[in-house]
Amino acid sequence: MKDTYKKQIGGDHYRSMKIQASEFINKNNLPFAEGNAIKYLCRHKAKGQKQDLQKAIHYIEMAIERDYADTDI
Repeated sequence: MKDTYKKQIGGDHYRSMKIQASEFINKNNLPFAEGNAIKYLCRHKAKGQKQDLQKAIHYIEMAIERDYADTDI
């Protein structure tokens, strides 16, 4: 059986992680917004820096709007 989580196309910013973000996201069946937030949080120091953190915030805001738009919190 081939382990696709050991393969990365386009860079090596996930290879140093004990568990790659994609494996964590897929094995936990996380929704799109949460998965992308985790991905950007994991890679920000090795790739996109501050912009990746801003992207993570953006995806978290999407999840809040999707799940909690009708609440006062």
